[in-house]
Amino acid sequence: MGEEKKLGGVWPTIKPFVNGGASGMLATCVIQPVDMVKVRIQLGQGSAVSVTKNMIREEGFGALYKGLSAGLLRQATYTTARLGTFRILTNKAIAANDGKPLPLYQKALCGLTAGAIGASVGSPADLALIRMQADATLPLAQRRNYTNAFQALYRISADEGVLALWKGAGPTVVRAMALNMGMLASYDQSVEFCKDSLGFGELSTVVGASAVSGFFAAACSLPFDYVKTQIQKMQPDANGKLPYTGSLDCAMKTLKSGGPFKFYTGFPVYCIRIAPHVMVNFTLCYDMDIPEPNSEGGKVDWVVGFSRAGKLLIFFMERGFQQLDQKLILFHMRLLFMV
Repeated sequence: MGEEKKLGGVWPTIKPFVNGGASGMLATCVIQPVDMVKVRIQLGQGSAVSVTKNMIREEGFGALYKGLSAGLLRQATYTTARLGTFRILTNKAIAANDGKPLPLYQKALCGLTAGAIGASVGSPADLALIRMQADATLPLAQRRNYTNAFQALYRISADEGVLALWKGAGPTVVRAMALNMGMLASYDQSVEFCKDSLGFGELSTVVGASAVSGFFAAACSLPFDYVKTQIQKMQPDANGKLPYTGSLDCAMKTLKSGGPFKFYTGFPVYCIRIAPHVMVNFTLCYDMDIPEPNSEGGKVDWVVGFSRAGKLLIFFMERGFQQLDQKLILFHMRLLFMV
């Protein structure tokens, strides 16, 4: 009886983190090609159409999924911490508010806090992701040729020092705070508006709220995302000098050379990237009904494999589950056949 109470107290706490990480990884498998094109646009490779055509023609279709392992690792760290923290914070705030819906500013504060925590945890994986995605744009002699996220992290720490894993962490944290303030707060607010004021059904609510959330998240975070990308991919020149001394220097030089709209390079692609990610992420995050381990020590083991085509296969081995309900079976199918 005591063991059951202990499990019952732990699982509700960690479940938002498990749901958040799993849904973020699945959403990344869907959105990775769009994110790849977005990074190339920010690096000055051309429009979305030309970038996509050139990548497929010169590097093959698999290039659209370059850096997928780093993207999944980023979601396993960043999104796990971000969505889990946001749900814990909002639940506590609602309890302190006597169960009433939170005002927008409180949701925004929860989003800011969750974004900062998630970005601090996920910054190394984000650095590996940007470098892997940008590698093909560099001259052959300057390419790093990371084979996967873990090799990238190892080589960065070995060649540049452990603290280099947090290179660009400043704009990464600020970007995450801005993105989460725009995304999480506007999503919850939009869901309430669509359901209560417009009377939308479940599907219409998710689609509408995701579109609104994606726009505000992109508008709030893209300038910081642009600076972050430039800082993380930069390399020293022949004299060993870096193009920027820091985030502020990068922002000022960008503003001077291209004006304020330079920070919004690739805005349509960025919106297209974020809105479906929000849709897939939140749909899976809130629909998943991962069962609690039973009192006899049953647990879920996850074995994750990545194929070169970019498919994510998550194989479950359940031990000790008392029953498999319909939602769990549906969840299994989503995980096994998501591409």
